[in-house]
Amino acid sequence: MVSNGSLDKLNDAVKVRMDGGVLDECEANADVLLSDTMDQYRTFQMCERLLHSPAKLANQLLFQIPPHRQAMLIERYYAFDDAFIREILGKKLSKGTKKDLDDISTKTGVTLKSCRRQFDNFKRVFKVVEELKGPLVENIRQHFLLSDKLARDYAAIVFFANNRFETGKKKLQYLTFQDFAFCAGQLINNWTVGAFDNMVEDMDVDLDKEFLQELKELKVLITDKDLLDQHKSLVCTALRGKAKAFTEMEANFKNLSRNLVNIATKLTNTKDVRDFFIDLVEKFIEPCRSDRWTAADIKLYLTHYTNSAHILDTFKHQAVWDRYMGVIKSCIFKMYHD
Repeated sequence: MVSNGSLDKLNDAVKVRMDGGVLDECEANADVLLSDTMDQYRTFQMCERLLHSPAKLANQLLFQIPPHRQAMLIERYYAFDDAFIREILGKKLSKGTKKDLDDISTKTGVTLKSCRRQFDNFKRVFKVVEELKGPLVENIRQHFLLSDKLARDYAAIVFFANNRFETGKKKLQYLTFQDFAFCAGQLINNWTVGAFDNMVEDMDVDLDKEFLQELKELKVLITDKDLLDQHKSLVCTALRGKAKAFTEMEANFKNLSRNLVNIATKLTNTKDVRDFFIDLVEKFIEPCRSDRWTAADIKLYLTHYTNSAHILDTFKHQAVWDRYMGVIKSCIFKMYHD
C-alpha cells in the first residue's frame, strides 16, 4: 500500500516526467509511466542505505546502475539547498538542531523530508571524517565519492560545525553560504595544523594553537607608538592620490589597525574564534562601509597595509603577519558587498 503523502509525491514525479516529454520518447501510456515511476521509487528505497556509504554502491551486484548514473545519484543525494545550510551553518549537528528542522523548513520553503536528508548527510560526513587523518577535502572526496566542488562545500560545513562559528546574527545575514564556504577554505588552507603538516590528527578541522599563540606578538604594531606612526606614514604615502576614500583612510588608520590587530591577539579564546566573522564585520567592514569605501579602496588599503609592515625597521614577526593577513585580506574582499 502507498500512503497518501507518497502517492502525492508519486503523482508529482509522474507529472514532471510527462512535462519532460517522456511519453513521446518512449511511446508509452500514462499507466505504464505510473508503474515505471513506482518501480523507480521502490528501487531507490532499497538503494538508499547504500548511498550512506557510496563506495558500497559501486561494489554491489543487486542493482545494474552504470558508473555515470551512480555518480549522478550520489551527487544529487548529497546535494543541498544553500538556503537550508545557511540556517544551520556553525550550529552543532545534534538532536537539538534536528528538532528545529520544522521551523527551518517553513522559513526556507525546503520540504521537511529534504531538510532531514540534508541534515543527516551533514552529520554522517562529519562523523566519518572526524576519525580520519589527512586532508579534509580529500577525505570527503574519497569516502563519499563527491565532486571536488561539493567536497569543498562539505569541508566548509564540517569546519564550521567543529569551530562553532557564529553565522546567525542579524549583521551577518547579508553573507551567503558561498561567502562563508570561501572563507572556510582560506582558514583550512592557512590557519589549521594541516596547512603545514599533512598527517596530523584532526589536521584540517582544528585551528593551529601554536599559530594563534604567536599572533599575540603582533600587538607591538599598535602598542609601540613609533611603529604605529611609521606604519601609518608608509601606508598613507603609498595611497595618496590613488584611493577615492583617502581622507577617511588617513583619519581612521590607527583605529582600523587597532581593530585588525586586536582580532588577531584574541583568537586564543574560543569565544573570540566563534565571533571571528562578527568581529570582521563590526570592526572593519561596517566602518569602511559607512565611510563609503569602494571594493577597490578596500583592496588597495589592505594590500598596502599588509606589505608596508615588511619595511618597518623593528618589526620582526613577518611570517606570522603574512599568515594572518593573507587570510584576513581574502575574507574581507569576499565579505565586502551589499
